[in-house]
Amino acid sequence: MSDLDFASLSFEQKLDRLAEVAVRIGLNLCAGQELVITAPTEALPLVRLITAQAYKAGAKFVTALISDDDIILSRYRFASDESFDYAPSWYFDALAAAYKSGAARLAITGSNPALLAGQDPANVALANVSTSRAYKPALELITRHEINWTIVSAATPAWAALAFPNDPEELALGKLWDAIFAASRITSSNPVEAWREHGANLKHRVDFLNRKHYYALRFHTLDGSTDLTVGLADSHLWAGGGTTAGNGIYCQPNIPTEECFTTPHKDRVNGHVLASKPLSHQGTLMENIRCEFKNGKIVKASATAGEAALQKLISTDDGASRLGEVALVPHNSPIAQSGILFWNTLFDENAASHIALGQAYSTCLIDGEKMSPAELAAHGANDSLIHVDWMIGGPTMSVDGIHADGAVEPLIRTGDWV
Repeated sequence: MSDLDFASLSFEQKLDRLAEVAVRIGLNLCAGQELVITAPTEALPLVRLITAQAYKAGAKFVTALISDDDIILSRYRFASDESFDYAPSWYFDALAAAYKSGAARLAITGSNPALLAGQDPANVALANVSTSRAYKPALELITRHEINWTIVSAATPAWAALAFPNDPEELALGKLWDAIFAASRITSSNPVEAWREHGANLKHRVDFLNRKHYYALRFHTLDGSTDLTVGLADSHLWAGGGTTAGNGIYCQPNIPTEECFTTPHKDRVNGHVLASKPLSHQGTLMENIRCEFKNGKIVKASATAGEAALQKLISTDDGASRLGEVALVPHNSPIAQSGILFWNTLFDENAASHIALGQAYSTCLIDGEKMSPAELAAHGANDSLIHVDWMIGGPTMSVDGIHADGAVEPLIRTGDWV
C-alpha cells in the first residue's frame, strides 16, 4: 500500500490500524491477559477500537480508565489548597494489584499540554508529588519492565491547536492525526511487518553501543550552549525498540520510538546543557530550560517560561535533580524531519537526543531487575518519584563516546550518526 492508498482509507480504518499496532506490536497482548487502558475522553473512539482488537487477541478482560480535562481543572479552580497534598492511594494500589496479577498496561496520551499553565504552580507541584508518591508501587513495575506495556497517542483539539496554532481547529486536528499515523508507522501496506523491521534496525544500533562499553558520553554544540559529560552507570545496558518484559512477553513500550537509551551514573554528570525543545509536563509548559550539573546533581536551573514549575519539579526529592536516562536519537529520524514541534514528550523525545530527570530503568543494567535498591544505587542507578524526559539534541549537536582510558570516539556529528 502506498501513501496514496493509505490516504484513501476512512478515518476509522486508519484508527483501527493504529489500534492493531498498539495491541499486536506495542503490547503483544497474549490470550488470557487482562488489559488496563488509561486515556483522555477525546480518545474514546481509539479506546473502543483498541478494546475490540484486544478481545480479538484473546484478552480476558479490558478496563478503560478515562480522564477529562474539565474535571481536572475543576479541582484547581475550586478545591482547597490543603487538598492538593493528597492522592487516592486506593486507586494507585488497584493499578499495582492489576499489574502484579498479570494485566498489561496501555496509556493513550493526548491531553492538553498547556492545561495547567494558568494554575498555581505550588498546587500543581503538590499534586504531582502526591500522585507520584502514590503511583510509585505501580510505576516500579513499569520501570522494571515487569509487565508488557505501551503508549500510543490520540489527537485532541487542544493539543492540535498548540501544534498547529495558525490553522483552523478542524484542519489542525487533521494535520495532527496525519502526523501521528506517519510517526506510528501505520501508513505502509503491512504496519506490523514495518514495525518488526524498524525494531531490528534499532537493535542493530543498540548491539553496537553495548559492544563499545563506553564510560561516558559528551554532548556538545557548535555555539557552546551545551557541553555536558554524562557518565554511564556501571554495567549499563543500552536498549531501544522492543524489550522482553519480566513476564516473558516481548513488547514495544513506545509508539512511536526512534531512541537508543541507557542508564547514566547518578554521580557522574558534569557540565551545562540547554534544552533544544520546550517541555510539556503535567499540563505546564517549560521553555529554554538551562541546567548546570556538578557531580551528578543540578546546581543551577532556569527557564524562560515555567521556571517555577521547573524548580518545583527538581526539588521533588533528591533524585529529581539527577539523571535517570540518557538517549541518543539522530536528527534524521522521521519525527525530526517532519519539522513539527509536537509539545508532547512521546513524540518530541523521538525527534532529538534527550536526558531524563529522576527514576532510572533498572533493566538498563546487567541483571538490574534482580538487584535491590541498594545494589542499584551502588551501580549508579538513580531513584526518584519522577521520570521526566527533556530534549537536548538537534542539528548542531555532536556526541562523543568516551572510554574508561579516556579514548574518544565520535558517535554523532551535526545531529546524525557518524
